[in-house]
Amino acid sequence: MIGRRAFLAAGACLALSACGSKFRTYNGPEVTRVVVFKDKRRMYLLHHDKVLKGFDVGLGFQPSGHKLHEGDGRTPEGRYLIDRRNPNSNFHLSIGISYPNERDVEVARALGLSPGGDIFIHGRAGKHKGKRRDWTAGCIAVSDREIEQIYAMVRDGTVIDILP
Repeated sequence: MIGRRAFLAAGACLALSACGSKFRTYNGPEVTRVVVFKDKRRMYLLHHDKVLKGFDVGLGFQPSGHKLHEGDGRTPEGRYLIDRRNPNSNFHLSIGISYPNERDVEVARALGLSPGGDIFIHGRAGKHKGKRRDWTAGCIAVSDREIEQIYAMVRDGTVIDILP
């Protein structure tokens, strides 16, 4: 009886640790486009014209307007691609956005500044939980649970449109 209890307890621990993984699987329709509406603080994952999932988002600490240069606290606007992922992000998980594009670089250089980079969709992990809605340096923030879903659903090369 004690042996069986120990066996069941060990199995329960293994099952719980598997449930606690930040890596999920997704077997639904392909996400063909991500659309962010900055003014509504909403992001949608689409399969062609059908919305698969919607999320409330936080933006850069200066949410109005297009990102002009590094440090301005704005989230970029325009068409980009999901171009990388970071499973070891300080923000739980993150997927990269291909900012800056050529036009972004031109605008920043005309101002004599760097356009910056490292714009991601990410979670809020640890010290970032409980912050106000728009708190990032220009990224798009969701909850840790939501970035787990997004990370599983969205593939590198997916178009992302970030609208004012």
